[in-house]
Amino acid sequence: MASAATVWGQLGAHLRETQLLGSIQSTLYWDQNTRMPSGGASWRGEQLTLLATQLHARQSAAAYADLLAAARQHWNTGERCPEQGRNLDLLEQDLQRQQSLDPALVAALAKAKANGYNRWQQARSASDFSLFAPALQTLINLRQEQAKQLDEPRSCWETLAQPFEPDLRLERLEALFAPLRQRLPQLVAQASTRPRPRSADWDLDESSQQDLCDQLLGAWGRNPAITCMARSPHPFSITLGPADYRITTRVVPGQPLSCFLATAHEWGHSLYEQGLPDQSHQWFAWPLGQATSMAVHESQSLFWENRVARSRPFAEQWWKRFAQVGAPFSGAQDMWQAMNPMAPGLNRVEADELSYGLHILIRTDLEIALLEEGLEVKDLPDEWNQRYQQLLGVRPMNDAEGCLQDVHWSEGLFGYFPSYLLGHLISAQLSEAMAEAIGSPEEHVERGDVTPLLAWLREHVHPLGRGVNADQLVERVTGRPLSTDAFLGYLENKLDRLQLVSSRLQLDELRGP
Repeated sequence: MASAATVWGQLGAHLRETQLLGSIQSTLYWDQNTRMPSGGASWRGEQLTLLATQLHARQSAAAYADLLAAARQHWNTGERCPEQGRNLDLLEQDLQRQQSLDPALVAALAKAKANGYNRWQQARSASDFSLFAPALQTLINLRQEQAKQLDEPRSCWETLAQPFEPDLRLERLEALFAPLRQRLPQLVAQASTRPRPRSADWDLDESSQQDLCDQLLGAWGRNPAITCMARSPHPFSITLGPADYRITTRVVPGQPLSCFLATAHEWGHSLYEQGLPDQSHQWFAWPLGQATSMAVHESQSLFWENRVARSRPFAEQWWKRFAQVGAPFSGAQDMWQAMNPMAPGLNRVEADELSYGLHILIRTDLEIALLEEGLEVKDLPDEWNQRYQQLLGVRPMNDAEGCLQDVHWSEGLFGYFPSYLLGHLISAQLSEAMAEAIGSPEEHVERGDVTPLLAWLREHVHPLGRGVNADQLVERVTGRPLSTDAFLGYLENKLDRLQLVSSRLQLDELRGP
């Protein structure tokens, strides 16, 4: 039998080459979303299909299984390093899943995802859901077949959610979401009574928005040698290599803060990726060097977007920069209120912290209905619009404003959406633990130095990688199970503060100059 060093070296080499292929796939995805002309969609679909089948072959090969078995045998008879054991547990789990899938299904999914993204872009541009509906139906059928082939003791939706939220069950999700279903609409109704200062519609030119985003990334420690930013129809963050981190943003006409907040959000994702474990036996190819879950990922992006960029001290420091390029801000309170409208709207990405959760509840319920409850694709727009009317009191005027606004279903990413709302809960609970340890995020923003915030996250959150799931990470870092308490308490406090400022401003307006 080969020595342990030889076996681990061979396994690491196999994983590294697999990761290289995966990063090529990610690079093509980046190009597809940023610079690829629409005419390239068909060929790109073939490229991605070829790579997907090659990756599946490597991840399910008998030779790879033999390498894992040999590594497991050495681990069982050796010193039993916990990190190596956890890596093996996760690799064996992934192997079992890959071996359960028919290569033909893997190829069909890759092709359907590329086609779905292209059809979604066309449909969204034309605001015509019928252009996208056949592609969505294909993706639903293929994902249902995927869940069937995986044959796990979970529902279809739960099975598809596992890559995003390991170990998540619908029962646990509903237990966390139930208090939000009850309390968030009440808070939205309370916010609707908030006095609002008079403000004219305004916008900023694209170059000014880009310059403000560049200033933000510079202030938050961006290293241009390993990061870059581009535009895409839907903002995202992606890692293409150990020193290659990409983010995208977008400029939305009539939404002058959208680009800035999207940049803050995606940079939070990138900071998490940059802080994951980098030990030689873990980094990049090994599971422990990868993100805990998408909810934890979202907790990091939401932390920087909401706890920092939407904070009052941040407005104190940045309002003049915005005013200098045309924003109608006469003081920090104007920018703080503009960053926190606390009013329901149609678009999830542009939503404030208060109404954001309702957007996610709608999407989660709809995708479960599509996968498990017989909701027909053709009925999705009407169902979407009705739920928006019921929960948020707003109704889309067209498909682009409604069920075509998000990219996720065009890529078959069912089970992803709850991570956004779980991320809010995790971010709130981590922020409380951070405040107890080093002071609140707002205190550090007020001092003009966010490096202690990142340092705390790098010490307590980022290094855990896939060593734990999201629930375990929260309990380990905060000392208590994940719940809605911290998040709802934070929202209630912020709403009270915003209402107080609004009342004062309204009184000042009544008094006059």
